Amino acid sequence: MFTSILNEHKGFGKQIMLLSKNELIKTYKGAVIGPLWAVVKPAFTVFVYWFAFSVGIKKLRDVGVNLGGPEAFSIDFFTFMFIGIIPWFFIQDSIVQGSKTLRTNRQFITKVKFPVSTILTYTGLSRLYVHLFLAIIMYGYVVFHRVAGGLPPVSVYDLQFFLYCPLMFMFFLALSWSTAPMAAFSKDFESLIVSVMSGIFWLSGIMYDSYSFKGFLKYAMLVNPINFFANGYRNCFIYNRWFFEYKTEFVIFMVEFVVVFLLGIYNYNRLRKKLPDVL
Repeated sequence: MFTSILNEHKGFGKQIMLLSKNELIKTYKGAVIGPLWAVVKPAFTVFVYWFAFSVGIKKLRDVGVNLGGPEAFSIDFFTFMFIGIIPWFFIQDSIVQGSKTLRTNRQFITKVKFPVSTILTYTGLSRLYVHLFLAIIMYGYVVFHRVAGGLPPVSVYDLQFFLYCPLMFMFFLALSWSTAPMAAFSKDFESLIVSVMSGIFWLSGIMYDSYSFKGFLKYAMLVNPINFFANGYRNCFIYNRWFFEYKTEFVIFMVEFVVVFLLGIYNYNRLRKKLPDVL
């Protein structure tokens, strides 16, 4: 039952916030620039993709986007890629690190009586802090890009960030309720997740416009929740499009959200009592 997870969080609000900050500090302990490494890695990744596709392969400099209107429009590839890859950094860490969370924090399970689900919450929050910082940098770029193009610096569509970001956090937190206990039971499952992430990246609409696909493939892409968030961030900052304008995309995601949420509750409650013995 979901009430068991809620009960584990009850009275631990301050501890969760404190531990989430400590988790971020612990991750980069001993590094000269500390948490700034959380920015250096994605910044280098963005630079590599920018150089490869905007400088090396010049024919991909512009991306044509068709939202089903009377005509398509073009946007430079770097802007298109940059806005789509920011949620990917959070998603990738949430899937990979989220699956490892219980194993890497086993001391809270085996040596201390600590609510297990809160471990997943505070580690997820530490990743969210990094994402929000990257999102601020991204938004600064968006504002600059708009002003350079003669557009207003801000848009009412930007407010949808406060829908997509919490949804993204909750979706992958609920996913970790399943993956983290399963990875604690099997290192093979943890290795499988790491192995498939590169493929998942290219099967998601991070580097290309999934709206341009036709027929079955177009709807198949909608099943990928990562694609939903890449498109969602672009809805906010590029497309000037409300989330409810493409009802099919939103409905499919919400169905997936409910399924992942319910499966997460089921798997967590099924496995949590066995975790101390396994770890």
